[in-house]
Amino acid sequence: MWSDTITAAVYEAPLCSAEVDAAEIEFREATKRYPGRREAAVDRLSLRVAPGEVCVLVGPSGAGKTTALKLVNRLVELDDGDVLVGGHSVRQLDATALRRGIGYVIQQAGLFPHLTVASNVATVPKLLGWKRSRIDARVRELLELVGLDPLAYGPLYPSQLSGGQRQRVGLARALAADPGVLLMDEPFGALDPITRARLQEEFLALQREVRKTVVFVTHDVDEATTLADRVAVLREGGSLAQHAPPDELLAAPADEFVARFLGADRGLKRLALRRLGDVELEPAELVRPGDPELPAATSLRDAVSAMLAGGRARCAVADAGAVRGSLSLERVAALLGRNGSR
Repeated sequence: MWSDTITAAVYEAPLCSAEVDAAEIEFREATKRYPGRREAAVDRLSLRVAPGEVCVLVGPSGAGKTTALKLVNRLVELDDGDVLVGGHSVRQLDATALRRGIGYVIQQAGLFPHLTVASNVATVPKLLGWKRSRIDARVRELLELVGLDPLAYGPLYPSQLSGGQRQRVGLARALAADPGVLLMDEPFGALDPITRARLQEEFLALQREVRKTVVFVTHDVDEATTLADRVAVLREGGSLAQHAPPDELLAAPADEFVARFLGADRGLKRLALRRLGDVELEPAELVRPGDPELPAATSLRDAVSAMLAGGRARCAVADAGAVRGSLSLERVAALLGRNGSR
């Protein structure tokens, strides 16, 4: 645990003290083999993560997800192939300088237990020699950004926080010096479902604001399709099975392995990706008394649930307090049969 804490803190420092733009990450036939294992941990992995994009790695145990993540910041060294960050081979970069441009967030947050929340967030800026006033301003800014009152939470110690609060502090610390890349290894995996869902929503809101390039590891397909711009499905042995946007992945799995991994309910998972306001609605005149009225921001999956719970086959769709149209279960079924949303 202490070694994880050291890793998570020291390797979050940025390439320089100035703000760093989101950087492209590219795996080029990246391969890693561990001694004593027949199969590679990562086998000729090739994929590109565009600047500002969230790429989520999923796959069964033994698929090399965490190994692939650690190849990016050289916590694990490549055997063959390459990984490029911002167009530069990680093989050619000084490991310390490379890690200073990358934020690293792990499952248990990895906070220093003997430091306050404020001091944890300030760790990397202090190492970089920032002025006290700049550090204090950055700590306040980041704690507010992750939804924690600096005056209330800054003086507390990690042991005084809930699991969700510790993860927020861990994310704030990873962002402290504004790195261009974030690596996130099961950051919400140890949390209860309610806290996990809340932090997923907050992460998406935060990403819309800071636009980092993110490689995110999870074993949870629902989490992957919720958070990702693109999902990379890895097979056991670390080879790439499919790399696609969530809706495309769920609508058209590349093969039987991907289909089985995603699950038989992948149609329902697709419905969770779309909002009532995203689809072509049916006329409002078709609504009958007793049909549920739902906001346009409601997901199709939640809309189907509301209709089934009420024994209705149609819902009204409201936006800004006015009914704009309706949607039927029949229409939802038709949407599932198409790759598009219209």
